[in-house]
Amino acid sequence: MPDTDGARGPAAQVGLGQALAEQLSLRSVIGGPRGLAESVLPMTVFSVVWAFTHDVQRSVLAALVPAAVFTIWRLAAREPVTQALGGLLGIGLGAGLAVFTGRAQDFFVPGIVKNLGFGALYAISSLVRYPLIGLLLGFTLGEELHWRQVPRRMRVYQQATWVWVGVFAIRALVQGRLYTQGDPTTLGFVNLILGLPLFGVAVALTWLLVRRVPPARRHRDAPAGAEPAAEPAAEPAAAGEPAAEGEQPAAAGEPAAEAAEGELSGGGGRG
Repeated sequence: MPDTDGARGPAAQVGLGQALAEQLSLRSVIGGPRGLAESVLPMTVFSVVWAFTHDVQRSVLAALVPAAVFTIWRLAAREPVTQALGGLLGIGLGAGLAVFTGRAQDFFVPGIVKNLGFGALYAISSLVRYPLIGLLLGFTLGEELHWRQVPRRMRVYQQATWVWVGVFAIRALVQGRLYTQGDPTTLGFVNLILGLPLFGVAVALTWLLVRRVPPARRHRDAPAGAEPAAEPAAEPAAAGEPAAEGEQPAAAGEPAAEAAEGELSGGGGRG
């Protein structure tokens, strides 16, 4: 069997970098410029109108306009409306709550609750060894769940997941603090900083972490029940004499054992 371990190193890193660059690009994650506008424009409009009028109803109606326009736009173009509808639902809940209580800062309550919920979900997933970043990227990069059997790969996915826990925690803490102070104008504009800039930092950190370890893909010749970690250890044995003949020289056996041990310590084993 040809030795492909040496070729898999740099090539795997380049392929992984390209895959992550495509998966975590602006267009694929938030839907391009329109997706960015859908996520930030309604709250920005609300904050601007509130800063000038201090009228909850006018601010709410102003925020609902761009959310509704984007949803209708996607429906007319027969494009997926999941993101637009999700944003419209969140804006609608915040708008209803603000109108009901008469307090402008209540418009941001759904966003604060969402960040708390996502932060808890990501943290729990990492603690139970099913980190959400691994579940999301594993299938995208062709690993499926094989990365759970490779300790180094599991570790970087857990670290990347904790990065996103930090993102949601920062958002919830800052927004919660401004909410308790009753400052909806500052809360709205701070959301811009806590939105795309913080998101970009998290994406960059995720890429830097995940690219350190090649994907844990199963070898095409491996049996269906075999573990990915067992592949590198089996190749040195194939270079020697057949097992049936039982003639493995001692000089060749020691390097083979050392190579197998090195492969397992570098990325094999069970997670």
